[in-house]
Amino acid sequence: MQQVFLMSSEATPNDVSTAGTAFPRLSAAEAAAMINDGATVGFSGFTPAGAAKAVPRALAKRSKDVQSRGGQLKIRALTGASTGAALDDALADAHAISWRAPYQSSKKLRKLINAQETQFIDMHLSHVPQSVGFGFFGKIDFAVVEAVDVTRDGRVYLSTSGGCSPTFLRHAEKVIIEINHHHAKRLAEMHDVMILPMPPFRSPIPIQHPLSRIGTPFASVDPRKIVAVVETDEGDGVPPFTPPDAASEAIAAHVVRFLVDEMKAGRIPPDFLPLQSGVGNVANAVMAGLGRSEDVPPFYMFSEVFQDALVDLMENGSLLGASCTSLTLSDAQLRRLYENMDYFAPRIVIRPQELSNNPGVIRRLGVIAINTALEVDIYGHANSTHICGTTLMNGVGGSGDFMRNAYLSIFVAPSVAKGGAISAIVPMCTHVDHNEHTVQIVVTDQGLADLRGLGPIERARAIIDNCAHPDYRDYLHNYIDSSRMGHLRHNLETCFDLHRNLMATGHMLKK
Repeated sequence: MQQVFLMSSEATPNDVSTAGTAFPRLSAAEAAAMINDGATVGFSGFTPAGAAKAVPRALAKRSKDVQSRGGQLKIRALTGASTGAALDDALADAHAISWRAPYQSSKKLRKLINAQETQFIDMHLSHVPQSVGFGFFGKIDFAVVEAVDVTRDGRVYLSTSGGCSPTFLRHAEKVIIEINHHHAKRLAEMHDVMILPMPPFRSPIPIQHPLSRIGTPFASVDPRKIVAVVETDEGDGVPPFTPPDAASEAIAAHVVRFLVDEMKAGRIPPDFLPLQSGVGNVANAVMAGLGRSEDVPPFYMFSEVFQDALVDLMENGSLLGASCTSLTLSDAQLRRLYENMDYFAPRIVIRPQELSNNPGVIRRLGVIAINTALEVDIYGHANSTHICGTTLMNGVGGSGDFMRNAYLSIFVAPSVAKGGAISAIVPMCTHVDHNEHTVQIVVTDQGLADLRGLGPIERARAIIDNCAHPDYRDYLHNYIDSSRMGHLRHNLETCFDLHRNLMATGHMLKK
């Protein structure tokens, strides 16, 4: 075992010193060997950005070796949100995860979750740090956190995400640090780390502007808990977004037109309001559309992820600044950012998710939230997690944190999928993540429905006429007309016929 001497307590991430306390420098395999069956492990990562890589990959290999000898090595895995292939995919491929929270986007892990081989806790992301702090998940045996450096007194300079890493470092019994030399040490200039006190001792969070800084540029850990430092040199592996398709472009145009009209009507101030956008190609198209519009003034973001389109918007001045919890950027866009840190560092703040997703801050700043749904029913309930009410896709993630507290809550979705076989607008959602009290605006490539101030039947007509694909409009209108009278008109015998048809024939409408 070698020893690594890391920075002195007075040093900055750019001033490496050989003075100070030595932490054990181990290989990924040696560090993974410390983690035993049944351990609860908190991994860094919010999307693939800043996710631990070498240790989970080595742990997956070890799990396969143990299984080949007739044994078992499965862990309980906590993260900030989804992660990269080296974590969720590798561990799922090894059948090494028995329990997982709070969010995932891995096809391999999703298969295990839907087969009930892995228990999955689908959570609002802002709730995770407090749940860890109060011990809702039991003790945290290990934290495995990616950083760009660590000091002898336990200052951990995180890489491309904040996520839940500060909380894992505080509460884990043992800590493994992955020092990733791929990332710029100047990331410390973007991080703003603060852990909230536990209730009932919380004061108001003094974030008055998306770029307010209230903490430190590093997370903290008791250095006596650090049992290994593993050195790596590996990018996050965030895939570039595909060019927006016609549906995404149409959705973006509807959203831009609506927000411009709201500003002209005086319901959005002339200097605009902070924006939040979910992850994905539709969200990327919406942000690009806002940046192109001559009628939208330069704006700020208070969001979870900083995506590819935002690099261009910030460079051309459309995006003035952004608060986030991860730099979810493709290799090319992240390289552009690193090569121009003098410009980007003052304009980006990376926070832990208990701050980036904090309901009180979201409401105070008047955030306009834009997120994607799998399906929306005729009264405005939205399902963003489960296909046909049973099969998990990814999870609710941070969408609930923003949508429930936003100044404007906007849900977007293509009107149809699978060549028209699936309608995003249905009589009744098979699973509800966001109810009609939360959803204000629904947008598809067909159009936009403003539900504010509308009664149930008015909401239903607005959604069907403006958002449903023409192939499904007659069916949906007939459903309302034939349903039992009530505050919400429904027919419990037929409300899921579209879903039943899909499961039976592969198409929601009978041919």
